[in-house]
Amino acid sequence: MSEERFGEFVLVRRHEQGHVAELVLDRPKAMNAVSTEMARSVAGACTALGEDRDVRAVVLTSTHERAFCVGADLKERNSFSDADLLRQRPVTRGAYTGVLELPVPTVAAVHGFALGGGFELALACDVIVADRTAVVGLPEVSVGVIPGGGGTQLLPRRVGAARAAELIFSARRVEAVEAGELGLVDQVVEEGRDREEALALAGRIAGNSPVGLRAAKRALRLGQGLDLRAGLEVEDAAWRATAFSGDRAEGVAAFNERRKPQWPGE
Repeated sequence: MSEERFGEFVLVRRHEQGHVAELVLDRPKAMNAVSTEMARSVAGACTALGEDRDVRAVVLTSTHERAFCVGADLKERNSFSDADLLRQRPVTRGAYTGVLELPVPTVAAVHGFALGGGFELALACDVIVADRTAVVGLPEVSVGVIPGGGGTQLLPRRVGAARAAELIFSARRVEAVEAGELGLVDQVVEEGRDREEALALAGRIAGNSPVGLRAAKRALRLGQGLDLRAGLEVEDAAWRATAFSGDRAEGVAAFNERRKPQWPGE
């Protein structure tokens, strides 16, 4: 396993087996609160991962024992002028959109607190695995703002408009079991096993065609919110991007020869 640090607070681990990378939030003294510097580092790490054709799946993890991420760094913001806050906005947006726009499947491994921008980082992933200590929520209206890292758009896509409205307007925190029941997270696992289970899922995902994975994710994301006819056109374009690829030829050959595919990735 190789490691690469992006600034002080973000670490990327590339696992030698399985084409899986970890995007690690590593600001334990602040429970991974997202400062300007940390946001810039998350965005930089996402750019590097998106350009790495050897990476087929990314797992978003945390080094803090009791928190995934508690959201925006309000201590930093307490000293901001309005001009400072306005200057910070594109930097923080870059972090959330960086995760959201990763071209490969992404899995969040959540334990402890995932609140505000922390939960939005998880929502930007394709799948959320949470252990039983997880507490999630979007409490921004309780401090005078709104979810600004994608929460007002991503949460209703997961749980529906009415449920998302109730959660955002009430600013309430939701514990793991209820979060699983409501669809706020996708899997609830035993305490301490979120990272292990998320990495195992990412490993299974990464065993599939890298061309197929990227095209399937593109179709899933671009098709959201479109009517059926338009969505099927998005799907057809993604299918055409895979149908004449080396991965498709190798997949069919491996199936017929009853062997494991050796994906060319093109």
